Amino acid sequence: MLNKSFLGIIIIGIGVFFFISFKQSNESEQNLTQKPSIINSSSNCPGENKNFSIEFFKTNNQGEKYEKGINHVIIFNPKSEELDFKVNLGIAHEIYAKDESGKIRKEYVAKSFGKMIGEDNALLNGKKPIAAINADYIDTEDKPQGLNISRGIEYSGYFQNKRSSFGVSGGKPSVRQATIGIGKRNRDILNYNIVGGNGRFYRNGKFKDICEALGEFACKRAINRSMAAITDKGYVILLVNDASSNSDIKITEVNRELLPDMFDDVLEGIARNNCLGKLQEGILFDGGESPGLFYDGKTYVENFGPIGSVFLIYKK
Repeated sequence: MLNKSFLGIIIIGIGVFFFISFKQSNESEQNLTQKPSIINSSSNCPGENKNFSIEFFKTNNQGEKYEKGINHVIIFNPKSEELDFKVNLGIAHEIYAKDESGKIRKEYVAKSFGKMIGEDNALLNGKKPIAAINADYIDTEDKPQGLNISRGIEYSGYFQNKRSSFGVSGGKPSVRQATIGIGKRNRDILNYNIVGGNGRFYRNGKFKDICEALGEFACKRAINRSMAAITDKGYVILLVNDASSNSDIKITEVNRELLPDMFDDVLEGIARNNCLGKLQEGILFDGGESPGLFYDGKTYVENFGPIGSVFLIYKK
């Protein structure tokens, strides 16, 4: 028969065993509950994810994600191996087509955003774009105004050397970069996919209210906005603020049309909330009747005015 001291040792041993088992089980459960928060943290901060390619969401004017936000936003990484890019123009023939003398044909015609993203000229290697935004203005003679280059082929307008433009370079994905500048860039590889724009409100990291430069009509009356911005980490923000949104959208102080002195609030909010870095360059595309934004099979904004060019994004 076991003596009392030996029995006590057995009981203590059993107690220690169950304590250790419980502790390990509890720690394991804690680790399991922590994992989803780590995943969520990564997805909520795409700029910290080295594999981030592209994302769409809506925000209010503070740059906070909001399902009924008036700002339709696409953020993307130009260096992503999953993405490719192209520019389409309002032209009456196949893009890149040449005439009998071997010169690029440039027979411009007025086209809407929907037409430009849905026609054969919008295909890249047989694929439709996953995303698109309107870009350059087109004049009354159906000619684009700014610097427009599609896959290295130029379709530029009168003000190509005076107005700012947005582009994504050619080359391997790992070396691609987005740029905003006036006229052609200083390296050929940068002059690959470029679309004309107009007002430049970020330059070298400094924000400027361009209301006066735009004039009364473009500043305060033609308030549908289309724009692009680049951060110091190389990420791109495309944004269309649709001031003519459906009546079921609640217009509030932080969810309404964007005036030029508010561009920095929304863009810096988007950059901060998505870990994209600090804003370096920003440019307006053609606004008013022109803004259009498309993502993953759905057109979120289309105002049906003729445009000069569209910037297209593809998933490989």
